[in-house]
Amino acid sequence: MRLPYFFAVALIFLVSASLCLLAASYAVTKVEESSEFAVRRALDLKGHDWAEVQSDGLRVVLTGTATDEATRFNALTAAGTEVDTSRVIDEMEVAPTSQLSAPRFSAEILRNDSGISIIGLIPASEDREALMDRLNDLDSGGPVSDLMETADYPKPKGWDDAISYAVETLNRLQRAKISASPGLVKITAIADSQQEKEQLEQSLTRAAPPSLRIGLSISAPRPVITPFTLRYLIDEEGGNFDACSAQDEEARETIVAAAQDASLTEPYSCTIGLGVPSPRWPEAAALSIRALAEIGQGSVTISDADITLAAAAGTEAGVFDRVIGELENALPEVFALHAILPEPETETQTGPPEFSVTRSPEGLVQMRGRLGDETLRDMVDSYARAAFGSEQVHTAARIAPDLPADWPVRVLTGLEALSQLHNGALTVTPDDLVLSGVTHDPKTRAYIAGLLSEKLGDAQEYTLSITFQEPPEPEDKLPDPEVCEERIAEVQASSKIAFEPGSATVAADSRDTVNQIADILRECGPIRLEIQGHTDSQGREEMNQQLSQSRAQSILNELRGRRVPTASYTAVGYGETQPIADNDTEEGREENRRIEFRLIRPEPVANSETGLEAMEAETETSEDAPTDADASNADAGDQ
Repeated sequence: MRLPYFFAVALIFLVSASLCLLAASYAVTKVEESSEFAVRRALDLKGHDWAEVQSDGLRVVLTGTATDEATRFNALTAAGTEVDTSRVIDEMEVAPTSQLSAPRFSAEILRNDSGISIIGLIPASEDREALMDRLNDLDSGGPVSDLMETADYPKPKGWDDAISYAVETLNRLQRAKISASPGLVKITAIADSQQEKEQLEQSLTRAAPPSLRIGLSISAPRPVITPFTLRYLIDEEGGNFDACSAQDEEARETIVAAAQDASLTEPYSCTIGLGVPSPRWPEAAALSIRALAEIGQGSVTISDADITLAAAAGTEAGVFDRVIGELENALPEVFALHAILPEPETETQTGPPEFSVTRSPEGLVQMRGRLGDETLRDMVDSYARAAFGSEQVHTAARIAPDLPADWPVRVLTGLEALSQLHNGALTVTPDDLVLSGVTHDPKTRAYIAGLLSEKLGDAQEYTLSITFQEPPEPEDKLPDPEVCEERIAEVQASSKIAFEPGSATVAADSRDTVNQIADILRECGPIRLEIQGHTDSQGREEMNQQLSQSRAQSILNELRGRRVPTASYTAVGYGETQPIADNDTEEGREENRRIEFRLIRPEPVANSETGLEAMEAETETSEDAPTDADASNADAGDQ
């Protein structure tokens, strides 16, 4: 039976369609597989093994998570090298970026005669207006330059303490550079004297919070000495200095060596300062001292470039003339020599004019002797009352004619010199000015020598006998922190602080030791102190760390309970990390289980040029004073 024509055609069409569909499906599969394989290979060669490839007809779909946008774009580019970019479907994701770390916050404050400048990066949450108000209160007469930038990040730990301490410190220093960063403040400043430097270092160290590290670099520049003075005397007992100045260490060694050759009887060190009249000052000083030693006895006074050499009475004229002649020829050209040889006495003196003043340790002043006229007497009386106090002065001087022309100058200069002493006596005669007494300042004798040399003029003789005595300690003066640390160490050397086994409870027999330490700390006032806890190595390290911290905190609480101000103290546990003995023996382990009291000392500050220093250079014509090397020798904080 034959199929109808219609059915035959339909059957053939269906068979052909099926074959075409199968062929097309096979071709598409091959295209997808080849495209997928080519793209995957290209991605792997570029190191993008994180990307997944899936073919969908002519489309190539990329999925996966790229580490950043640049990596995602690089993967797209690699896929586009194998198939047309229009066929690449990007369904890749980019991993979210991690939180950026906070920047390093810091502020640098510079204070000088031109005002205050502050520069740096501070947290946006910092009360900027309040900070500027505090700085303006410090320097109401000068401008405050705000050069700070801000960043919107939380304040780091220790930032508030550092800024507060920096501003508080700036209130004590007229010229300083302070760098404040979280937990650390570095201070560079200049003091007028070594004594002021030491006082500043102690007060700044005491004022710092215990959690704050500080670095101090305070220099005491060389003083300006005017007039540049040296005075050396030789008598029956030997030689000694009333005053000595030198421009540097080498000059000082030269002068002191010459004095030692000329029978120097007491230790003395020349003051190093600025203002030397000639680079050959030490040569002139050494020559003058040796000349005086060759003459025998007398004094030599150098005031700037004027040299006065006075021989003792009875000096042989021939020796005097020879030595003076040799000295005149040997001295550098800038120096002028005045030589004095007292004439031998030919008759008994009948009482030369004299004016004398005595000042008692209680401050009472009595003046006797001769003054030229009423005007001079009123002038001397007024000056004395201004210098010593109007209720302390008693005047019993009389008016006498025919006094030397320079008598007023000699009397007033002597009174000015006496006012520098705690107590003493002054005698003025036409040929000499004799001043003796006691001072509490070791520099007073040199200052008075310079004053008399300047005011009395060239070729004028004077005699000084000034004794230095240490001033009495103020009743309310706090002990030196180092002394406090030593006293506590002595108490612990004889009686150790012990605890109950495995706990932070102070043993009953150690409470007396804690009481002694509390008494010492109460006397010492606000020192920066770290109470350190230490253990042996038995047990787990983490447990030892926690136990040492608990014991240090327990001692801090014990001190608070005994009414010791502990705001400047901190408790730190070091566990087994700092042994002082062998942990393999019971004796060593016992030594390692301890509490220590350590001062938190300033750290040395390295000098480094900063942007603020460059700004300061623009506002000042002079160079920065050199940093004293001793200021860099401060002990590092005990950790």
